[in-house]
Amino acid sequence: MGRRATSYGGQRGGYGPGAAAGAPCEGFGPGAAAGAGPVERSERRLSFLKGELKITPEQESAWNAFAEHAKAQAATMEAFHAQPAAAAQSPAEPSEQRAERMNLRAKTDYTTRMSEPIQIRMGGYGPPTTTCSRGLKIMGDRLAQEFGKAVDVKYIWNVMDLGYKGGDLLWMAEHGILTLSYQSTSYLADRVPELDMADLPFLFDGLKDARAAMDGKFGAWMTRKIEERIPGYRVLGYFENGYRHVSNQLRPVRALADLKGMRVRLMPGKIHARSFELLGTVPFSLDLKPGLEAVVSGAVDAQENPLANTVDYGAHKVHRYHTLTGHCYLSRGIYMNRAEFERWPKEIQQGIQRAARAAIVAQRDLAVEEEAVARKAIEASGGEVVELTPAERAAFSRAVKPLHDEARKRFGDDVFALVRAK
Repeated sequence: MGRRATSYGGQRGGYGPGAAAGAPCEGFGPGAAAGAGPVERSERRLSFLKGELKITPEQESAWNAFAEHAKAQAATMEAFHAQPAAAAQSPAEPSEQRAERMNLRAKTDYTTRMSEPIQIRMGGYGPPTTTCSRGLKIMGDRLAQEFGKAVDVKYIWNVMDLGYKGGDLLWMAEHGILTLSYQSTSYLADRVPELDMADLPFLFDGLKDARAAMDGKFGAWMTRKIEERIPGYRVLGYFENGYRHVSNQLRPVRALADLKGMRVRLMPGKIHARSFELLGTVPFSLDLKPGLEAVVSGAVDAQENPLANTVDYGAHKVHRYHTLTGHCYLSRGIYMNRAEFERWPKEIQQGIQRAARAAIVAQRDLAVEEEAVARKAIEASGGEVVELTPAERAAFSRAVKPLHDEARKRFGDDVFALVRAK
């Protein structure tokens, strides 16, 4: 399949506790706008958000579409709550029976009282051809197939086309502008320190073990920590960013001595920076756009990414040497707005969880295919691909052992055991 260079964003977003300190927070939190109905609260919340986000003229149309949908949902909710309950709860009614009745009432709310279907807004930071974008499309297609006109799936493939940064996806999902989005877990490590574990180099024994850990107890621990520290999220699972490798313009890399003194562009994250310090390089933590500019201009000597990203970003056009270090396996969480999830009928909640699981499995297969295609593209452009021997790779792993020792003191042996747990 054909490939094209793409432009992504990778800056950590900043919206949450502490943002706009001292600003009037009408419409947020207990007691805000006391006595106001859903419509009035929605108007105030939208007004506050628009001011905080500093919506530009280029973003106005996208904002208006979101705002109109939010207002329509608020109006429906207000009309619904204005009506008397269909049936009062009997004092002797079992809790299970009451839960089923309430769920039936919620379904009725959406299927008979709403003038619109449930809109599901999925967002990312790449074109429709990337594996994560295709994963979102798989989710949307399954939902449409299962629920038909009851759902209306919208895609915002690349929020940077609207003037946002890639990291902005995080607060957009947290605060409901998007229903869900994906982003590397590294971008949440400043708010969820436990995610530093997932950034450790040479943490897993291979792709099979990495996937088993993310699908198992280790992934469940990560999800629990994310949702504890950021209650606005419901984590649906993890797309695969995959194993990262080093490319450079100077020389083949087989040993630590070959890396010594190289200026390497890295994604943001203190664990990534510390890893490459221990490997003897000079790390430059740069967001994607300035990072790519540094790679192309020669301001840095090297970068690290999955092969598919290296080709998508065009780094293989200026880097001749590619070493399959496989030093770090990363995942991209699928973060859903919890308030929206909890408003939905149970069957649609279960439906999106099934759709997410199917999309994750398919996206992983696509990622493997893309890596193979990317390697061929590198070789076709004259690039040299170096495969390390087990002994050579072990030398790299030993160099970063201090990071593992530090993490073991921070998180304990039990968390490390989760990585290997079946």
